[in-house]
Amino acid sequence: MEKNNCDFSPLKEKLKKGLENISIEVNMGLKTLDNDNFCLLGKLATIKEQFEKAEGMAASFYLNCYLSPFTDKYLDISTSIQHLSNQRHGALIVIEREDHLDSFIRPGTVIGAKLTHSLLESIFYPGNPLHDGAVLVRNSQIFSAANVLPLSNIIVGEKKLGTRHRAAIGLSEKSDALVLVVSEETGRVSFAMNGELHPIITTSSLLV
Repeated sequence: MEKNNCDFSPLKEKLKKGLENISIEVNMGLKTLDNDNFCLLGKLATIKEQFEKAEGMAASFYLNCYLSPFTDKYLDISTSIQHLSNQRHGALIVIEREDHLDSFIRPGTVIGAKLTHSLLESIFYPGNPLHDGAVLVRNSQIFSAANVLPLSNIIVGEKKLGTRHRAAIGLSEKSDALVLVVSEETGRVSFAMNGELHPIITTSSLLV
């Protein structure tokens, strides 16, 4: 599939604006350090919030950049993860890129169907017998479901990650796959790539 130039202009503009606002806040904070009557803690809390929002926007932007060369269904994927997030339906979605993944996963049930956001969401509906495993997306198809991924032993801080997140990181440690995770506890969405986990924003206005 032909690679594009990663031009997701609306999201890119939001990201640029967010970074500009952070720069303004940082410069204002530096100026107030000379004022002994001003406490910088409130300003730092604001900057931290803006950084977290910018991180989520950046991850959303690059997620679409990473997806688009390998599947033309990235908009369906973005729509489905937003719906799954809103409903707090846990999900694990593997997008195959250059590396063929058959040797890295324990295969589940072959689907072989054209990817749509409604089909993807239905697979992860609670009670569906396929919802506990990972969906494998190959090009524009849901190739299979209920796949088992290798688990990572990574620990974040003092807290161990849940099984879905460990599986997402585990596969991304062994291949160039991009793995999306929706937490059923919080509804938060992340993607794993190259052994690292990145939170993303699922607000509809930020998804291209």
